[in-house]
Amino acid sequence: MKKLLIKNSKKGFTLIELLIVIAIIAILAVLVFVSLDPVQRFADARNSRRWSDVNNVLTAVHEYIVDNDGALPSGLTAGMSSTEVGSCGTCVNLSGPLAPYLKSMPLDPQGGSAANTGYSVDVDSNNMVTVYSTAAENAATIQVSR
Repeated sequence: MKKLLIKNSKKGFTLIELLIVIAIIAILAVLVFVSLDPVQRFADARNSRRWSDVNNVLTAVHEYIVDNDGALPSGLTAGMSSTEVGSCGTCVNLSGPLAPYLKSMPLDPQGGSAANTGYSVDVDSNNMVTVYSTAAENAATIQVSR
C-alpha cells in the first residue's frame, strides 16, 4: 500500500500579498481623487452660476428696453464705459429699474454684495449692452452682449 501523504496546508494571504493589494487600492484612490479635482469642480460650478447671472441681467435689461420703447434703464447711457453693478458710489444701481424683471439682483457666488455685485455693464455707442463677470475663475471670460 502506498502511503498517503496528508499535507497540512494553511490557507490565507501572506503579508507581502496584503501590502501589494493595499498599495494598489491607495494608488487607484489617489488617481480618482486627482481626476475629479474637487477644487476645479467648485470653480466650474461658480462659473456656471456667473454665466446664468450674466444672462439673467442682460435679459432683464433687454426686457426693460422693449417695455420702455427703446430707452435704456436709468444709469445706463450710450457710449458708457465699463461700470460695476451695485449700490456703491461709483457703481450703476440697476436694482430699481430692473426690479420688475429680476426677483433680486444677482450676486457673485464668491464675495458679491449689494454694494458691489461682482458684475459689470458696458454700453457702446450703438446701445449694444455687454454684461460680464469681474471675478471669473480659471482664466475664464464670462460676458454676454446683445
